[in-house]
Parts: sequence; structure tokens; C-alpha cells
Amino acid sequence: DGRFFCAEAVQTILKMALANGVARAYVGLDGVIATPAASCLIREKEGGAPIGGILLTASHNPGGPDNDFGIKFNTANGGPAPESFTDQVYAHTKDMREYRIARGVPDVDLAHAGEHELVCGDAKLHVSVVDTTDDYAALVAKCFDMDALRELVARPDFELVVDAMHGAAGPYVKKVLGEILGCPTGSLRNCKPSPDFGGGHPDPNLTYAPDLVSALGLTKDGAPDAASEGKRVPDFGAACDGDGDRNMILGSRFFVTPSDSLAIVAAHAHLLPQFRDGGGLQAVARSMPTGGAVDRVAEALGIPCFETPSGWKYFGNLMDSRELGGETYDPLICGEESFGLGSSHVREKDGVWAILCWLSILAHHNQGKADGELVSVRDVVTRHWARYGRNYYTRHDYEECDGAQCKAMMKRLAAMAAGDEALPDTVADGQAKLE
Repeated sequence: DGRFFCAEAVQTILKMALANGVARAYVGLDGVIATPAASCLIREKEGGAPIGGILLTASHNPGGPDNDFGIKFNTANGGPAPESFTDQVYAHTKDMREYRIARGVPDVDLAHAGEHELVCGDAKLHVSVVDTTDDYAALVAKCFDMDALRELVARPDFELVVDAMHGAAGPYVKKVLGEILGCPTGSLRNCKPSPDFGGGHPDPNLTYAPDLVSALGLTKDGAPDAASEGKRVPDFGAACDGDGDRNMILGSRFFVTPSDSLAIVAAHAHLLPQFRDGGGLQAVARSMPTGGAVDRVAEALGIPCFETPSGWKYFGNLMDSRELGGETYDPLICGEESFGLGSSHVREKDGVWAILCWLSILAHHNQGKADGELVSVRDVVTRHWARYGRNYYTRHDYEECDGAQCKAMMKRLAAMAAGDEALPDTVADGQAKLE
């Protein structure tokens, strides 16, 4: 995702790949590929020939001096490696005594698209440095009615702001929303990837996107900001995280929770070419901590709704169920309360895709509406609540806690859940009142 040390790590990975017999590799321009675009690249290049991809992003096995560097492997389906694979990798690390790397090989120029041949002895590695925005744009053009989106963004009474947070989504935001849809350049903010993310923390939520939150007339807890009353604020706002797979959706003085976002996109899936032309939405899924709003939509549509452990790889199992000898759940929409939303167009969550879903929903509700009669994000959400009901949930984050204390807490929690340990008095009292 372009963070500090990614470019250097890419060079090391290529030299290790050369030494280990890899013959072909694709690298993003400047070493940057958004996670959903990497999934697209693995699935689409040379008819799906790649065996997988290595992604450098902090959200997986964070390392480095500030716990801000990590690595993961995506398999040939374009999705995160399943536990059966990672367990084998871990077992192998316990027996490793050496590694191979090609010395004396020049670095690859990542600043320009082009072809490179790395040679070390009899080993050869062909490296393609590619601009992946065209491949990604071609993919989403199949998913959405781009003409309808152009009409929406051209409305005189519609204003949007999208913040890429100096992460990997920036080039794709500029390509799709800027070049293809015609959004004003000034409405697409922080689209140049930066090794330090512009000094910020690229997490698309109310805490870490304060400028966007304020611009949409909200306070840091998602409530309308009284100071914005009477002022013109944008009608739509969105942010993507460092590697471009997560998103936050805002309306004018209105925050959309990730759980509601998942449910509302699922309820409107029949309007999107991706689902309309793909046989219709077959199933939905959410992670266990995610609010149950999408469950209500699934019940109304008469389709399966799956609850999975946290981790996008579990959604990938559902998407590939048919290939694994199971039922067909593709096309599928899935999401998690940590601001992740996606579908089976790739095997990762996808921030830009989520933004285009919401713009498509707004485009549909504003067809034939005169200037000044804009159906807003708030209108869409409150209408959804009126039809399906409203679900509530809360999330508490505990970061960088002591591992031993966490294990002790989980052990005690499991004992209380099993009835082997008494509940604390405050919890027991609250439970009695609830009952």
C-alpha cells in the first residue's frame, strides 16, 4: 500500500523470487497496488495464470519499529490464504535453516511501467511493472451503470468528497471517479500515496478521518455538528484506508454504520448490473461481530445469510463454494463492522466498489428528480429502517494489549459463557434487569 519500506521490500521479494525459481512477476507502478486490485490482477492476468500474490500492508502480522508493517499471501483465487495454507507455512518456518536470495542483481525501476529481465546464473525472472488502474476500471465498469453515475455527479445539487487518505486507493479513485465519472478534481482528496500517509493514520472511521467528518457536518462521534447548521456541506462523503479495501460512507450531517451499509447495498443489489446480469444476488454474509441488519434483508429476499468468523478468507470460501463441490452462493455480498464491504467480483473487500455501490443507489433514487429535490443518504437509510427495522450494535477497541492478559480474559469469558464461572455482580444485575 505504499507505506514506509514497501518499495525496499518489493526489491527484496523479487530477488528472493528469482533465487527460488519464479519465472514471472507483476509489480504495481511505484510498488503500489490496492488490495482489491491485487485480487483482480491475480484472477485476471493471463487468464488467471498467477499462483498468488504477496501483499505488503500493516493490517496483517504487524511488524517494524512501530507495528506498522506486515505481509500476507493471497492464493490463486485472489483471496487471503486459508488456514490450511498458513498452517503449513508456519510449520515450515520452524524447520527453516536458510533462505535463498539473488545477490548482485540490480533493482527494478518501479517508477515507470515497463518490462524487466532479472538474471542470476541460470535463473531468469521476467518482471512487469504495471499500472493496474486500467484493469480495475474495466472490472468495475462491468459491475455498475457508469452512465447513471455520470448523471448523478453532474447534478447541480449534488456535491461529494472522497478522501483516499494518502493510501493505495488514491490512483483508483482518480481513475474511476475522476477520469471516468467526471468528479471535480477538488472533490477527490489525498489521492497521492505517501509512505507516511501524509502524517495521518489511514483508517476510514470517525476518529481517523477528522477532516472528512468535519466537512460533512459531523462530530467525531457521528452526530450532526451544530456548528454546521445553516451551512452548505457536501451531500456525500467517503474514505478509503491505506490499502484501499475498507471504506466509510457519510451523508450530509449523517453517518452510515458499516452494518447498515452492508444491508442497504444488499437491498439494492437488483439495481446493479453486476447482480442483475449475474443471475441475481444468491446469498449474503457478515462477520460475527457485525450487526444483524443484513439478516433482515436476506429473510425478505429469501436468500441464505451466513455468519462467519472475522477474516475475509471465510467469505472467499462461500464465494468459491461451487468450485469446492458445494452450493452456489455467487454472486454474493458480504461485509464486516470494521468498515469492510465487498462482493464476489474479487476475493477481497473493496473500498472503491463500496463507494460506487452507494453512488449507484443514490443515482437510482434520484432518477427523474428535479434540481433541488435530491434524495439524500439520510433519506435512503431512514427509508431502509422504516421497511426493515433498525439494528444497533457497539464496538470497543483495545489496541496493543498484553498478550497474556488477553488470553486470561478470554479463558475467563469462555468459562462464564459455559457456566463454569459466575458472572460479575454488575453483569448479573444487568442481565436480570434485561430479562
